[in-house]
Amino acid sequence: MSARMLLAQLRRGAPLDGEELTWLAQGLADGAISDAQAGAFAMGICLRGLSAEGRVALTLAMRDSGKVLKWDLDGPVLDKHSTGGVGDCVSLILAPALAACGAYVPMISGRGLGHTGGTLDKLDAIPGVSTQLDEARFRAVVAQAGCAIVGASADIAPADKRLYAVRDVTSTVDSLDLITASILSKKLAGGLDGLILDVKVGSGAFMKDMEAARDLAGSLVQTANAAGCKTMAMISDMNQPLAPCLGNALEVAEVMRVLSGEAIGPLVEISVALGGALLANAGLAANIKAGEEAIDATLRDGRAAQRFGKMIAAMGGPVRFVENWARFLPEATVIRAVHARGSGYVHAINGEALGMAVVTLGGGRTVESDLIDPAVGIAQVVRLGDRIARGQPLALIHAARPDAADRAVAQVQAAIELADTPPPKTPELIRERII
Repeated sequence: MSARMLLAQLRRGAPLDGEELTWLAQGLADGAISDAQAGAFAMGICLRGLSAEGRVALTLAMRDSGKVLKWDLDGPVLDKHSTGGVGDCVSLILAPALAACGAYVPMISGRGLGHTGGTLDKLDAIPGVSTQLDEARFRAVVAQAGCAIVGASADIAPADKRLYAVRDVTSTVDSLDLITASILSKKLAGGLDGLILDVKVGSGAFMKDMEAARDLAGSLVQTANAAGCKTMAMISDMNQPLAPCLGNALEVAEVMRVLSGEAIGPLVEISVALGGALLANAGLAANIKAGEEAIDATLRDGRAAQRFGKMIAAMGGPVRFVENWARFLPEATVIRAVHARGSGYVHAINGEALGMAVVTLGGGRTVESDLIDPAVGIAQVVRLGDRIARGQPLALIHAARPDAADRAVAQVQAAIELADTPPPKTPELIRERII
């Protein structure tokens, strides 16, 4: 078997079987495949596509290019993945809530790039927390707290790491086959019994229309189930931020308000919906409604907060973070209101533009080497349909410097559109469920 032979086969449109894809994935992982060949492979998949069987085979090949975790625990091993949005801090709520319901959640997460925030960046806002754990400590935290949210180690799906970097420079990022294999190879390497997928659609998501979101959700669900992991998906609306704030420390603060029972709204609604479906699919609840009630109860009675506190302490953070979270989170030195330049109803919110405003403030990254200021961001963002008077605040900017705040004010004003009449009915938060 040779890379030249397999690439020629792919160019002709002849399908690659599981053995051939496994050989290529191993070559990506160990360096036997050159960068030029990796780029040709990505372009071939992008242009020719894979069958459903080929997509499963590629996913498994990339998963098996590195270590696949196995667990011996007294409950199911569950996880959640979001395709990314703004104000999306659901993982920090859902992981401890699931753990409080009897599941174990070894969540391998990523960092933010572009307009969407990363779960690991949010945790980094908590002093002392380390998200890069060796396997022994990762397992210990999961056993102790029921959940751990960490970055992928170098030996998790190494073929995906190599291919992901190549895709960025060969304009093959938007291949449905490659997106599916990339997401699932890392998740399935976690040794999961069940998975729930949150596919975002709207102005603040990567997927801007329902057709693209349905295609991705269907591909992910079909592939993951065929690979042996019980999986469901929800398509959720991202035409406005999920939380009323964007920025790492600000979102952690909102998470703590949810875990302490102080906050309600879309963030709670989607956490309950995703968790309820996952519990039902894993047999920890009789049905989805019972699962939703179980998740909601952990947020109301403090059990999810207790699990979160255990996880934070076990990962190096403050022992009493849950009780004193406001004391530990960093605060911006400049806070400035964004005043409406006119009056009317909030008709549209450009979530991607808001996310990029946070990046401009220093709260996100455009390349992986960028450093992040955890304190900056945008808080108290208005909601679609709100009636706004001229001069009324649309949001609050949290910045490190006055000049950065000035730029962000202009960006937020441009991102929030006012109109004389109320907008059409806001879409339901959960647009569709895919089983």
